[in-house]
Amino acid sequence: MTTALITGATAGLGAAFARRLARDGHNLVLVARNGERLREYATELHDRHGVEASVLPADLSTEEGLTAVEERLDDREHPVDLLVNNAGFGNKGRFLDVPMADELTMLKVHCEAVLRLTAAAVPVMRERGRGGVVNVASVAAFVPRGTYGASKAWVVQFTQGVAKDLAGSGVRLMVLCPGFVRTEFHERAGMDTGDIPGWMWLDADRVVDAGLKDLARGRPLSVPDPRYKVLLGASRLVPRAVLSKASSTTGRKYGPK
Repeated sequence: MTTALITGATAGLGAAFARRLARDGHNLVLVARNGERLREYATELHDRHGVEASVLPADLSTEEGLTAVEERLDDREHPVDLLVNNAGFGNKGRFLDVPMADELTMLKVHCEAVLRLTAAAVPVMRERGRGGVVNVASVAAFVPRGTYGASKAWVVQFTQGVAKDLAGSGVRLMVLCPGFVRTEFHERAGMDTGDIPGWMWLDADRVVDAGLKDLARGRPLSVPDPRYKVLLGASRLVPRAVLSKASSTTGRKYGPK
C-alpha cells in the first residue's frame, strides 16, 4: 500500500486530498500545526476508509517544523510515494500595509518549505523509480498581485523546472493552479468574498480529482477547470499594464476587509 504525505491537511484542498487518497486506499501522513485537529481527522479517515493515518504536527514557518517533515520524507524504511505541498495562507492588506515579518513568513511557507520538502522527498522516490509531488499554487501566479502571487509564481516555475530535470526517472512533479476554491482560506485571511461571482467558485473535491488525473497523465501544470483555462488564455492577450491594474483593483474588491 502506498503512502501520501499532505501538508496543510486539516482544511480546504489539503483535507480534500486526504479524503480522496484515503478513499483510494493510500495510507496517509497528515501535517498541520493543530495537533488535536490532525488527530481527529486522522481518526475519521481511518474509521471510514480503513487506512493508516499518522499525524505529524509541524509549523512549516519554523525551522523545527520543516526539519521534522524533512526527516519523515527521508525515511527509507517507510517511504512516501506522494507528497502534496499544500500548506499556505494569505496576508491582510496591500504591500507596505503588511508587516515585513508576515511577508517573510509567507515566503518561508510558500517557497522555502516547497523547496526543502521536495528536495527531501525526491531522492527517495528516484531511488525506487517511482513517486510524485504535487505543489499547490494558484492562478494568482499568472497575474501581477503582490507577494502572494509572486510566491505562487515561484512555485510554478520551480515545479516545472524540476519536472524537466526528473524526466524519465519515474518521479512526476506537477503544480496545481486552481482559482477561487470554497475553503477556509479566505475566512482565515479576513477576506471579503461576498461579491465574487458564483461561477468563479470551484469545489475542493473536484479540484483534487482533476489535479490527480493530470498527475496520472504526466502533466507538469494543472489548471483544474475550463473556465479558468479560458481566463488564463485571455490574460495572455491583455497588455501587462492593464492586467496589473485590473489585478490590483480586483484584489482590493475581493481582498481583506
